[in-house]
Amino acid sequence: MRTRRHLTRGLRFRLTASYALLFALLMVGVAALFRERLVYTFNSEAHDILEQEWAAMKGYLRIERIPTRGHALPSWRPTWEYDKNDPDEDFAVERLRRVYLLTDAKGTVMEVSTIYQSIGIEPPREIESDIKIGKPVWKLRSSPHGIPYLIRAGVVYDEKHQSPFWVAVGRPMDESDKILKRYTWMYAGVIPFSLLCGCLLGWFLSGRALMPVIEVAQAAQRISGSNLSLRIPTRAAGDELDYLVLTFNRMIERLESSFQQIRQFSTDVSHELRTPITAIRGQLEVALFTAKTGDQYRDAILNCLQDVERLSQIVRALLLLSQAESGQLALQKTRLDLSGVVHDIVEQFQIPAEGAPVELSADLAPDCLAEVDRVQIERMLSNLLSNAIKFTPAGGRVHVTLRHLPEAIELAVQDTGCGIPEEHIPHIFERFYRVPTQTTCANPEPGLGLGLSFVAWIAKAHGGAVRVESKLGSGTRFTVTLPSSLAGPSPVEPVSSTVALG
Repeated sequence: MRTRRHLTRGLRFRLTASYALLFALLMVGVAALFRERLVYTFNSEAHDILEQEWAAMKGYLRIERIPTRGHALPSWRPTWEYDKNDPDEDFAVERLRRVYLLTDAKGTVMEVSTIYQSIGIEPPREIESDIKIGKPVWKLRSSPHGIPYLIRAGVVYDEKHQSPFWVAVGRPMDESDKILKRYTWMYAGVIPFSLLCGCLLGWFLSGRALMPVIEVAQAAQRISGSNLSLRIPTRAAGDELDYLVLTFNRMIERLESSFQQIRQFSTDVSHELRTPITAIRGQLEVALFTAKTGDQYRDAILNCLQDVERLSQIVRALLLLSQAESGQLALQKTRLDLSGVVHDIVEQFQIPAEGAPVELSADLAPDCLAEVDRVQIERMLSNLLSNAIKFTPAGGRVHVTLRHLPEAIELAVQDTGCGIPEEHIPHIFERFYRVPTQTTCANPEPGLGLGLSFVAWIAKAHGGAVRVESKLGSGTRFTVTLPSSLAGPSPVEPVSSTVALG
């Protein structure tokens, strides 16, 4: 029962049923139209023949007045004038008189054929009414045996055109009815057979048409987290099914990329969390088994607190980044002059730059107005400056530039550090991704690998973008472009704010 229900609810069954219904309606419509056309043709042919026979009848029939004596009513006598020795004329007259009725103006029968008597003689009132109309009258009558007859009735006059007479001639329509019945029964037998063939053909064609869809469904069933490399080959037909296959393959590519990011994220998080936890455990075990004085216990606790702080930083950064990427972290945008914001952050990093020691300078254009979240912009610039100072050798330079473009604001942080190898540039904005330390660089304290992820998200959240230019051994330049709140650039020349520390 379930199998039957599943079959009837399937798309293939519904397509076949729709095709069969449309095919059946089309065949019935064509059959009905052709039958109506056939009936019209037979009727037109019968009318034309009766019109010809009516004209021939008027040429052969003569109605003469019989002389009477005294005041007796006049009487009339119909005669047929033709050459009885001519077989053609004799046959034509006999055919005319086969279904034939002649009456006077009052409906009194003067001549009638046997067949006409069988189909019934019209009442006098009907005949008088037809005479008053003065136009040909067409009637369809049937004999007691069910044979249909088409009758053509009208008015004729005597030779002197004084008295009207009513004449009706007819012809049987049984042959036409037989042809129509044979046609109807033949088509009634052909339609079911054709419909059956159409259903089988529709079932086959719909199965062929739905095969790519079935392949997509089967491929979707085979896909799992460990088998996301599966792709469905297209048929190179360029139709809707190929579009469906391409869309499905692109979806699988996005899923595969997402799964890889999740796996990498899980691996990185496990590694980042395991390192401080392992360090805390090791230090506590060492203190537990080896420490004998209060200072030794104090040193162990301080080291553990440092690792706990690092662990807390990782958790806070992950939570904040997760909220940002999921849309839970809403920006609090206000209209700000970025030159003041950037100036404050640069001033805050002068002390770390002096300790490096690295020269930190800035060229800031005034009136760089933008709708931004101050906290997030400060976090973005702080991450960029922190990385620049960290990876710039002693005696190097870090330069910050803020300028107004026609429809945007450009913030750039450039350093003279060791640079980033070209193969690592596409990955530096990924979470926990850290470029291996170069021999030309100092050995800075390793970070969390989340700073540039924040930079990319903050720029994107503000409707901007970030790009990287780096050359190994010569330095790196990060350029952030943000939408401006002004219609055009400021005409004021950039003001240099440079602080050199040695």
